[in-house]
Amino acid sequence: MRRVLAIIAAVLLIAHADAEGLSPDRLGVIYNLDDSSSRDIAVQYALRRSIPGANVVAVHLGAEAVIAPEIFVRIRNDAIDHLPTRVQSLALFWSAPYAVGCMSVTTAFAAGYRAAFCEPGCGATAPNPLFDSDGWLPADTVGWWPAMLIPTKDPALARALIERGIAADLSAPPGVVYLARTQDATRNVRASTYTDVEQSLADRLRIIELATPVEREIPRALGYFTGAAAVPELRQIHFLPGAIADHLTSSGGVLYDGNQMSAIAWIAQGATASYGSVTEPCNRLEKFPNVRVLLQHYLRGETLLESYWKSVAMPGQGLFIGEPLARPYSHRQ
Repeated sequence: MRRVLAIIAAVLLIAHADAEGLSPDRLGVIYNLDDSSSRDIAVQYALRRSIPGANVVAVHLGAEAVIAPEIFVRIRNDAIDHLPTRVQSLALFWSAPYAVGCMSVTTAFAAGYRAAFCEPGCGATAPNPLFDSDGWLPADTVGWWPAMLIPTKDPALARALIERGIAADLSAPPGVVYLARTQDATRNVRASTYTDVEQSLADRLRIIELATPVEREIPRALGYFTGAAAVPELRQIHFLPGAIADHLTSSGGVLYDGNQMSAIAWIAQGATASYGSVTEPCNRLEKFPNVRVLLQHYLRGETLLESYWKSVAMPGQGLFIGEPLARPYSHRQ
């Protein structure tokens, strides 16, 4: 009898974890009527991920890189009002705008525009109530709809991104997480956390530290984290489906025509998600992904969107891009 009860308890625990996690029926899809590729890719994504049609909403956002907060607020509120109450998170489909005033468009859709999320630019900004949290019912618990952007300027790349996210599901890849130390003292600050990452996760992941310049091929990358304005070794990195990669720098979230490497470059090389800031955050660690927190949640069977969002303590200036539902690991692992 005890064995039967233990099995039932385990099944209920797994079901509870799955019930509180992000699933297709809890993901809203928002596309931009002012982006010629947005609708087709959003509809394709909804079909590929079995997202209910009622979860798909169209908006007029224009096509400028930055949208004014006073225009955005009405658009965002109307979009949220049109979504079913079951929706807890958002997938956004366009390349511009990527910023709302000084906020990223993903955090502005998630929490609504507030200057406290991005002012003062180099100081502490509004905190993320979801940081390193359990479960995933953010709309119900804190009134947030965390968002991830799938850029559509290059339709072929957007479709490839969607397919690699799907390919990642439950693949449990025997990959490697690379932690790169750079010669850029200002941007290398996250390297101070690498020992903690290794001590916490070495029994579950193969973790390799690198020092720049990197002069060899970098195979089977499940993660690549560095601090630099640009990543010269990018073309040497071979990503697995579901891989996460980002570089701590000032404007990685400026997707096009910026003066630093864009987070899009990681996606173009084969990563499934990335992150970058849209306005100057300085090098505050709280404004960038905490690698240990990110990987711990990913290994627990949470989606890319959940894991990435839970890893940034101050996300107001940070843009999350990638395939939100990718889930390489099962809750059962």
